Amino acid sequence: MQHKVKLTVLKTELYKDLQKEYCSDPNAGVCPLYKEGQEFIFTRYKNEDTFWTMGKGSHCSEAWDAISRYIYTGLQGGSIMNGWMQKENEMIACCNDGTRPVIFKIERLDYLALYLEKIKDKKDVKKVITFLKKINDVNDAIYNEEGKFFEVYVPKNFNEKVLKFKFINFDEYKINNIE
Repeated sequence: MQHKVKLTVLKTELYKDLQKEYCSDPNAGVCPLYKEGQEFIFTRYKNEDTFWTMGKGSHCSEAWDAISRYIYTGLQGGSIMNGWMQKENEMIACCNDGTRPVIFKIERLDYLALYLEKIKDKKDVKKVITFLKKINDVNDAIYNEEGKFFEVYVPKNFNEKVLKFKFINFDEYKINNIE
């Protein structure tokens, strides 16, 4: 099982009264870096590791200080905030800026890296993705063009034997490996 973390900007708040009273620029406004609805994906698989580069340098240090521990936990497959949130793979957190905080949703995404033989073109990819999405408990499936594998998004407790069984009679596609 592999893990990614999706970071979504839920809200950008502004407390004008606090900025006016305490900030050197009383009209600093909302955070200029983040916009509501923005999404960032963090991954640690094979040669790609966006955690250690702070999302390829796309994050404010105050925000990173507040959210990085949850992202790291998710990338390791851990429960982000079990018992506090409704879902153990999610957390709502905010940055440390008291006059213009940014509210984030941090979500661990669980997937299997599925390597198949005989994937020749986009037609094969589309056929496999359609097949995968019909399997119970498969939430989504995409093809990682760079790595030449399918990312099969499933619940953390998903048994990979289900995939192996489903592929026994699926055309000419055979499983090379599941990670």
